[in-house]
Amino acid sequence: MAAKTAAHFPRVWFGRLASLATGFRRLALAICGVTIVFLALPAVALAHDQPETKQSRWIMADWMMDTFFIFSGLAFVAFLAAWKAGHFQELDKMGGIPLLVQEEDYYTPEWAYDEEEWADGDA
Repeated sequence: MAAKTAAHFPRVWFGRLASLATGFRRLALAICGVTIVFLALPAVALAHDQPETKQSRWIMADWMMDTFFIFSGLAFVAFLAAWKAGHFQELDKMGGIPLLVQEEDYYTPEWAYDEEEWADGDA
């Protein structure tokens, strides 16, 4: 009797796993469906025609002005913080650093070196 139960146990165990996977799949599909419905509801609510009045014409302009002043104010505060931290000292010297890097000239074609102005080396 024990041999029969031992041989039967893996089949029951895998059967339970399969039913569990089916349950999880159903749960995942239900959650996805509910999520899609909740994401679609605001679009349906905002899609209706709103009555246009003199005040409603300026709503977009108000939001644009608000965001402009908010982001420009944040950018100004970030600029002041960088300035106080010393990131803008000696900018004229810092601008010349890329000119000091010695690297191979990839842009001048070979035939251009035969010209007279290149005869004395780099310009």
